[in-house]
This record gives sequence, C-alpha cells and structure tokens, in this order.
Amino acid sequence: MFEVLASDKDFCQEILRVILEDEALIVEEVEVQKEEKNLVGRSVRLDALCILGDGTLCNVEVQRSNNDNNFKRIRYNASCITASETEPGSRFENVPNVIIVYISEFDILKQNKTTYHIDKIVRETGKKIDDGLQTVCVNCKVNDGSRIAKLMQLFKQSEVNEPEFPAFTNRMQYIKHSEGGKREMYGIAERIHLLGVEEGRQEGRQEGRQEGKTEMIQEMLLQDVPINVIAQYAKMDAERILKIQQDMIENGQL
Repeated sequence: MFEVLASDKDFCQEILRVILEDEALIVEEVEVQKEEKNLVGRSVRLDALCILGDGTLCNVEVQRSNNDNNFKRIRYNASCITASETEPGSRFENVPNVIIVYISEFDILKQNKTTYHIDKIVRETGKKIDDGLQTVCVNCKVNDGSRIAKLMQLFKQSEVNEPEFPAFTNRMQYIKHSEGGKREMYGIAERIHLLGVEEGRQEGRQEGRQEGKTEMIQEMLLQDVPINVIAQYAKMDAERILKIQQDMIENGQL
C-alpha cells in the first residue's frame, strides 16, 4: 500500500514536510522499490528513495514486523545508498547527505513517543556530530498528540478525509475509489507476492515464501479488497483468507 501512495511525489513531499518539520522542503524525484547493491553484491530494496531540492537523498522505509534489528537495518540501508549514489573518486566532503525516515507500526524504542531523532553524540562533551546522516524514526502505535502523530494515524485508516493533509487525502481517495488506483494496488500486490516467492525460492526457505504471501493478503484485507479477489491473486482458498482475516480481527489489526 505504501508503495502505491509513495509513487505520488506530492504525497511524499507532504509527509516529509511534516515528519522533518520543514514546510519549505521540496521533493524533486521519487523512486519506489529502488534496488541498491553494496560492494559485494548483496542488494537492498528501498521502499521510497526521494531526491530533495538541495540534493539530499531521503529514504522512507515502512516496517510492519519487529522481528529483526531495526537500527542495523537502518545503518545498512544508509550505507548502501551512500556507496551506490557516490561518484567513484569523490572527496568525502562531496558524499551526499542521507536522511532515513523509518516508519513502523511499533514503538521502536518503547518510550511512548511518536517520533525519535537518532543523533550521534560525543559521550565526553555531549556535542552532536553532523556526518551527513540523519535518522528519524516515527511510528503509528503511539499517539502523543503531535502533528506527526496525527499524520501517522492516517496510515491506519482505510478511508482518509483530512483537510490538513490534502495530498495524503487525494492519493488515498484515488487509490480507493478510482479504477486506475485499484489497478495500481492490485498490480503492486501481485508483484510483491511474486518478489516474495522468488526471494524465498532463492534462499530455499518455505517460511519466506509464506510470509510474503500472508503480508500481501493482510494488506489487501486492510484495504477492503473483496475476499474472492484476494483469493484469485493469492491463489489460495477463500477459507484460508477468512482465517487470516479472523486472526487480524482478534489481534486488533482490523
């Protein structure tokens, strides 16, 4: 779902202006599901890589499952972006600035805050070091009454009509209520499923394949896609999809 939302430049610009608290921020370009490789060939697939007006690279990542080391994931993604987007032989002064915006369904630091700014601090002096990497973690779980929290709550809604966030509202209504938006949603859901199957096959893990399919089904259920349509795309019996739907209801996800 986020990939469909983020393919719209106005949507990305609006959410980044709120999260980074910069109303003058300009998004020049957005590339969703961009693949970056490190020097030894292992790749990372980025949810939405934005190029800002000042040349800063801003990667927006959405993480639903808290099943790995999130901060090492952030560090790895930032390093892949830096290495891939830096011209060979460049002076370190010319290494591009990178911002990681990490959106999660869970409270990443469990401190009951919507937003966490992760800075590098000199232990002995308390001085902040600016090395060109900025990390901002936000989550949908905690509503601390801030404007960022108000924005984050929209990600949990199947229908959005919020005048304060017109780009978010327009993009969601397009996806939900236009034929073009529905085609985008179904097409991307199918592609995510196929990517999950292929990655699972390459790694030789049935668990990986099943997890990718389950996440696709959960996302389509959240968007009120009919059961028979989900069954067609997932190539699964409707009864199994109904079981996933019931589990989501019992876990408070629906």
